[in-house]
Amino acid sequence: MPANTALGWSVVALGARGSSNVVVAELPSIQDLLQRWHAGDQQALEQLVARNLPWLRQHVERRLGGFLRERGDAGDYLHDALLDFLRDGPRFQVRDETQFRGLLVRVIENTLRDKNDWFRAKRRNLGRVAPMPADSVLDLHSGIVVSSTPSRQVAREESRAWVRLALELLLPEDRKVILGRDYEDRSFVEIGEELGLSAAAVRMRWTRAVGRLAQTMLKLRAGEVAGSDLDEGDEPAGGEDRGGSQP
Repeated sequence: MPANTALGWSVVALGARGSSNVVVAELPSIQDLLQRWHAGDQQALEQLVARNLPWLRQHVERRLGGFLRERGDAGDYLHDALLDFLRDGPRFQVRDETQFRGLLVRVIENTLRDKNDWFRAKRRNLGRVAPMPADSVLDLHSGIVVSSTPSRQVAREESRAWVRLALELLLPEDRKVILGRDYEDRSFVEIGEELGLSAAAVRMRWTRAVGRLAQTMLKLRAGEVAGSDLDEGDEPAGGEDRGGSQP
């Protein structure tokens, strides 16, 4: 039964031998799969992973092959990393498949740079500390939050969700100082002892990281998700880890 799913459609031949009858069945769109997953459809989540994992692996191997090889079984690692983000990260909706894949590749590349998977272990806790309202979704096309329960409290939680999504796109060292300072309420001295830096150096790193976080949030809300080029300040593909991912 021949099929072509790369362009979002499948072709199934029907009828008697020699018949040319063909039925073209459209696959669900990325937007539809995301909406179904937000409503709790596990099969939609599995389809999102299955449809995008081959492309993601090809893209990441080309840009960050060294980081990927360090993970051992690259296919299993990318599968789990993608599943974790879609399951434990903030809910979002996209303009199209290109925007969806642009977001995925940035998130997964930064996950790979985090050599000890420090942020993957933190992601689920962030969702528990400041969960989004059950019916709220970050819309990367319009830059707003789609929600049927407006209130000040809900607005604060949705703002935190934008921050959480922006954190996914920061380099590990930036995420670490922001989470340590703003989510775990640790002092610059404590963070510095862990990173081997002075309190003054940590404060400077945190200030710069917060600035990059703000810029990333603005880009997200404008629908700008860079999937093929690194933003200014990012590591070059395959570059050395700069120490921010150590436990």
